[in-house]
Amino acid sequence: MGSGPKGRGFDSLRARMTRINHSAGGIVFKKEHDTLLFLLVRPKGKTYWLFPKGLTEEGEDEEQTALREVREETGVKARIVEKLGTISYFYTFEGEKIFKTVTHFLMKFEEEDEIFDENEEIDEKKWVPIREMSTFLKFRGEIELFEKAKKALKVE
Repeated sequence: MGSGPKGRGFDSLRARMTRINHSAGGIVFKKEHDTLLFLLVRPKGKTYWLFPKGLTEEGEDEEQTALREVREETGVKARIVEKLGTISYFYTFEGEKIFKTVTHFLMKFEEEDEIFDENEEIDEKKWVPIREMSTFLKFRGEIELFEKAKKALKVE
């Protein structure tokens, strides 16, 4: 009979009430002087750090989005090593509820743009040694993806 929480009507109502965004990004690593470093960004006006990511644009697949966003936000060119997974969460922006999925890829640093125009969405970027990463990562989904990245790289 009705359209309770598991019924089609409820899902349709939720879809109308919530905007859905999909983003992709990268957990970028490089090695310097026997130290493994990871690339983080601090979003404009925020105090926390994240892996670079951004919204998928029309006609892009997840890999294209991840590579473009890493480069736009940081000036870093990287290559994809493997797909790590997708995290999902709700947040509110300007009074609108948004359901967001973010697919992350493990990426190896290739080069940094010699001339890089700072990104208007990012206040700062930083290469963080692996031993300090736990002090920078705040969100459970990103912590879990970082653990997957470490396993893929065979590091503790």
